[in-house]
Amino acid sequence: MRPTIKDIAKAAGVSHTTVSRALNGNPTISPETISRIREIAEIFGYLGSATARGLKTNRSEVIGVVVSRIDNPYFGEIIQGIEETIDKHGFSLVIASSNRDPLKERTVVHGFARQSVEGVIICTSSFSDENLAVLDKYEIPFVVVNNETPEKYNLSLKHDDLFAGSQVAQYLMEIGHKRLAYIGDATAARINNERQQGFIDELNRNGKNIEPQIIIHSAGRQIENGEEAMMRLLKIRPIPTAVFCFNDLMAIGAIKKISDHHMRVPEDISIVGFDNIPYSAYISPALTTFNQPKFKMGQEAAGMLLNVLETPTDQNPNFSTQRSILGKILIRKSAGVPPTRINS
Repeated sequence: MRPTIKDIAKAAGVSHTTVSRALNGNPTISPETISRIREIAEIFGYLGSATARGLKTNRSEVIGVVVSRIDNPYFGEIIQGIEETIDKHGFSLVIASSNRDPLKERTVVHGFARQSVEGVIICTSSFSDENLAVLDKYEIPFVVVNNETPEKYNLSLKHDDLFAGSQVAQYLMEIGHKRLAYIGDATAARINNERQQGFIDELNRNGKNIEPQIIIHSAGRQIENGEEAMMRLLKIRPIPTAVFCFNDLMAIGAIKKISDHHMRVPEDISIVGFDNIPYSAYISPALTTFNQPKFKMGQEAAGMLLNVLETPTDQNPNFSTQRSILGKILIRKSAGVPPTRINS
């Protein structure tokens, strides 16, 4: 059970009125007493939410969402799917970014607790066990989306990246490519490995072996990482005729670097991205990409969490739902038949 003001008062040896005043910074309470009471409250994990105190039902009808970076357009559709789903059930949304930093994660978790959120949807690929334990301590249920280790959690949703990688390889081989490269994100262990493995397995099934030197891993997944990785690929001879990138941001960076070297996409090198962020349809050439159904993922994640929140705990105390979701390749202009210099 969540600790109460009475629990804090008993531990501090003061009245619950004094505790209430101290937690609200009442000037009639000495600074020393305020400091001691707040320290005890933190040890106990007392939330002290104004919203929670004001609601007799102790329900905030607020759900928290954690993303790694708010400026990453990948998360927009997921959040839209979450919001439209929870809105129908009378819930509102509060969003925070973790920057994939455990210290920032801890600040976010405690902030959610103070706001008495009823549940949390974690959309970052990694989140420390220590900070997830804080959510458990506050009895706040959570769903993880595209996490590195989804099998560890009762409520998880992931995209089938093995399938996605195989579909990209299959498409590029169908249009005639034989020398295919992969640009990945070394910081996203499971997700990167599965996209890469699906891609390589499909090549192997068709009698094509990918050379180790044309598998490039960068230390991130931003545009600049795609530029850096593409620069390395352009130094390899012969140059690959097609490149599958971990995500659209890296693909955009790769296209820019190809242009900087006075080469053309797709005439000289074909590029395929991943995610189908809004920008991907508007760059030149429009990016062929694997469409991760982000809006649907948001809907599914929200539905899983609402199922927990709206079912009495005595009826279903141990929820466990682990799902995979499928996307499909979107064929645009950045991938075409290979140049005759390699494949003739």
